Amino acid sequence: MKIKFICFIILSVMLLQGCSDWLREEDSSKLTYDYYSTEKGIDAALVSVYSYMRWGAKERSDMMNELGVDLFTEARDGGTRESFNRYESGFMNPSLKMLYQFWENHYQAISTANIALQKVNESQELSESKKNSSIGELLFLRAYFYYDLVQHFGKIPLETQGNFEVRTDYKRASVADVYKQIITDLRTAESLLSIALANKGKADKYAVAHLLAKVYLTRASAETDIRGMQPTDLDSCLYYSESVLPENGGTHKLMDNFADLWNMKNMGNSEVIYAVQFTSNPLFNGDGNQFHLHWNAAMYEKQPGMIRDVENGRPYGMIRPTDKTLLTLFDRKNDSRFYKSFKMVFYANNPKTLPKWEELSYNGQVYFTPDPSKGQIAGSRKIELGDTAIYFSVHKCGLTPNTMEMRQYLANFKYVYMPYEMHDIEGNPVLLKHLDPTRPDKNTKEGSREWVRMRLGETYLIAAEAAGRKGNYELAAKYINVIRKRAAWADGEVKAPQYWKEEGGEMNDTECTYDQIKVTPDDLKGDFVTFILDERGRELLGEICRWEDLVRCGVLYDWVMKFNKEAKAAGTMRPFHKLRPIPQNHIDRLKPAGKIEEEQNEGYY
Repeated sequence: MKIKFICFIILSVMLLQGCSDWLREEDSSKLTYDYYSTEKGIDAALVSVYSYMRWGAKERSDMMNELGVDLFTEARDGGTRESFNRYESGFMNPSLKMLYQFWENHYQAISTANIALQKVNESQELSESKKNSSIGELLFLRAYFYYDLVQHFGKIPLETQGNFEVRTDYKRASVADVYKQIITDLRTAESLLSIALANKGKADKYAVAHLLAKVYLTRASAETDIRGMQPTDLDSCLYYSESVLPENGGTHKLMDNFADLWNMKNMGNSEVIYAVQFTSNPLFNGDGNQFHLHWNAAMYEKQPGMIRDVENGRPYGMIRPTDKTLLTLFDRKNDSRFYKSFKMVFYANNPKTLPKWEELSYNGQVYFTPDPSKGQIAGSRKIELGDTAIYFSVHKCGLTPNTMEMRQYLANFKYVYMPYEMHDIEGNPVLLKHLDPTRPDKNTKEGSREWVRMRLGETYLIAAEAAGRKGNYELAAKYINVIRKRAAWADGEVKAPQYWKEEGGEMNDTECTYDQIKVTPDDLKGDFVTFILDERGRELLGEICRWEDLVRCGVLYDWVMKFNKEAKAAGTMRPFHKLRPIPQNHIDRLKPAGKIEEEQNEGYY
C-alpha cells in the first residue's frame, strides 16, 4: 500500500473565523519532519491530521452511512447513490473511486499521525505537559480513523510506526488486532488528556471516553463476527460512557429542547462533545460542509409561490425517509423528536409564481371550477407571501395518486398538499439536522455548520445499551428516560400544530407528554437490541451513523430487506455487503501480493 505523506502542511483549509492560535500557520515553507519536535511544529501536525476529518462532510458519508439502511432510501439522482442504496455490483465494487478516496484519506491521516508521534516522543524541546497532550490527541485521531476503516472494510493494514519511505508490502491485520490497537490508543489518550476543552474541534478526555465506550460497545455487539470481544467489554463501555455523564461529574449537559440542537446559533452547545469544524470564511473553508445539499425536497422550488432561497436550501433531494421512519418508528403524538427533526411546511417566498385558481380537468372532464363565494376567482388565487405554500403530511388520504378523485381532493387546498400518498422521490418531509441557512447565497455548496460526531444524547444511549446488554434493565431504563424526558413535549410548551390536526391531541394542550413515552425495565426485557437500535434511530436520525449501527449489531441484511423497499426490489443485496470491497488501487500496488482471498473481502472476487 502506498501511503502518502504531505510534507508541507496546508493549514489554511482548517483556519476558522475567530479561531484560536492553534490553527494559525507558521511559515509552512520551512516545515520538515524534524519541525514536529517543536511546539509550533506539533501544533501544525495536529491541525493537518484534524483536517482529514473534513473529508467525510459530503455526499460520500451520506451514501455510505444513511443509504442502504432501514430508515432512509434513495430519492432522485441515480448512479452511485442509487447503487449504494441497492448494493448494485456495477458501482459497489473494488474499482469504485469513492471507496479508494475514503481509504486514501484515512491512511494519509494515520501516516501523518504516526510520524508526528515518533517525532514528539523523540523531542527534547517539548515540555512534559505539551508532549503528553500532543500524544493524547494524536492517539485519539489515529484511533478515530482506524475505527472508521475497520467498520467498513474489516481486515485492514495496521501500521503504528512512522514511515519515511514508500512501502508496498502491507498485509491486512485481523479485525481483532485492529480493535485491540484502537482500544490501546484510546486508553492511553484518555489518561493523557485534560477535560472540558472550550474548543469543540479538539479532542479532550470526554471525547476520548465517548469514543472508547463506543468502540467497546461495537466489539461487544459481535455475535457471529470475530472482533476480539472480551468478557469485560460491556463493563468497560459502561465505565467510560458513565464518566462523561453529568450525573458523574461530567461537564456536558443536554440541551433542554431537542429542536435547539439544529439551530446553527447553538453550534458548540453544551451537548456537543466533539465536532468537526468549518467556517463561514470562504478562504479557509475548503469544500465546506455539504450535508445540507442532500436531505432537501427537490420539488420545493418548482411549486407555485416558491423559489430557491438560502433559508430553504439548495434542493439536491438525494435521500428520503422510508415508511418505517415516517409511519412506525416514532410515537408522533407524544415524542416531539419527529416534528422537531423534520420540516413539514414551506412558506411562499416568491410573488411572481403565486398560484392561480383555474379550471382543472382530467381526461377532458372539468372537475374543479373556481367558487367566487369562497374567494376563488379564476386567475386570482388568494395566497400571499408568508402563507403556507407546501404542506407535507404523513397521514393517508386513502386515494390513489394521479386519479381524478385525488386531483379533486387536492384542489380543496389553496397550498400544495402532500399527504402520504403524494410523497415521491422529489417530495418528502425534509430532515432539519443538516440545513444551513447561513450560506452567503442560495447556490453556495460550501456550508459552515459544524459536523457533530459525538454528543451527550448518544452517550446516554451507549450507557443504556451496555447496561441492557448486561441485563441491568433498571439502569438502562434510567438512561433511556433521560433522553425520553427531553424528547417529550415539555410542560407549557406549544406543540406542533400536527399534534391536534393529525395526531389526535387537543388544541391548546400544553401538558407534558413524558408519562406517555417513559419506559420501564419490563419494557426492555423482550428484544432489547431491536428496542435500542430503534431508540438510536429516533434520537440520532440522519446523523451519519445508521449503517454502522446495523452492521455492528448483525442486522444489516435483514433490516434492509424488511424496511427498504427500493433495496429489496433491486434484489442485489447479499449478506457479504456488511463490508465494503478493499479498493483495487491498493491491491494493485502490493508487492508482493498474496492470494486474492487474502487481500480482498468475500463476495468481491
